[in-house]
Amino acid sequence: MNDHDIQGFLDLKADHYNNTTFIDSDPILVPHMFTQKEDIEIAGLLTATLAWGQRTTIIRNATRLTGMMPGGPHAFITGHQPADRKPFLHFVHRTFNGLDCVWFLEALQHMYNQHGGLEQVFTSGYRTEGTVFGALKKFRELFFTAGPAGRTSRHVPDVTANSAAKRLNMFLRWMVRRDQRGVDFGLWKEIPSSALMIPLDVHSGNTARKLGLLHRRQNDWKAVEELTGKLREFDRDDPVEYDYALFGLGVFEKFG
Repeated sequence: MNDHDIQGFLDLKADHYNNTTFIDSDPILVPHMFTQKEDIEIAGLLTATLAWGQRTTIIRNATRLTGMMPGGPHAFITGHQPADRKPFLHFVHRTFNGLDCVWFLEALQHMYNQHGGLEQVFTSGYRTEGTVFGALKKFRELFFTAGPAGRTSRHVPDVTANSAAKRLNMFLRWMVRRDQRGVDFGLWKEIPSSALMIPLDVHSGNTARKLGLLHRRQNDWKAVEELTGKLREFDRDDPVEYDYALFGLGVFEKFG
């Protein structure tokens, strides 16, 4: 297929999978359980952080984690005391354990009480460098303000070390991308959809390579830049719309 045919194919698949009927089987279901902006973004970040493995397990564990927060995620994050973190020491999702969970609670409290919240943190990083790369870098810097990253570093990707940052790019898609389809939230206004980067994983990567859209073999930040650059040729204002197509083709249709 030539580029014109590939774009037409991906447009059809994106239209198919960018649909609320798929929410119940996708981790985005968890932030959709909330209505307040701050609850949605906190639930979204925690869910995205857990988003590897079987999707039913991701949804179950992320639902359990957000359900452990009396009053909702935002009220708990901003108002809890250190002793309130003790129950979270027993939380486990694959390699994400209780110590990691407590670090996230502490870091999020610091971000909301001292830096204006997740939107302000990511947006300030975006403003500084004019890129999502800058937003992701700023988030990680502030996340580990309290001390050395230790084991929790594996759960907060470092784009300066060439990480693809799949889960954080997915989180940004949820928060930033705005259309009328009812899947992504479009809550954050100062980062444009045109700046978003593809949430690259094994499924979307394999699909993109099969279509000839991605030539780099590693799923790293350089591959994210290569693939997103190609998708911008199809839609410069909304390149990550094609995440729906690439991921859906790989997961549901075993295309890759």
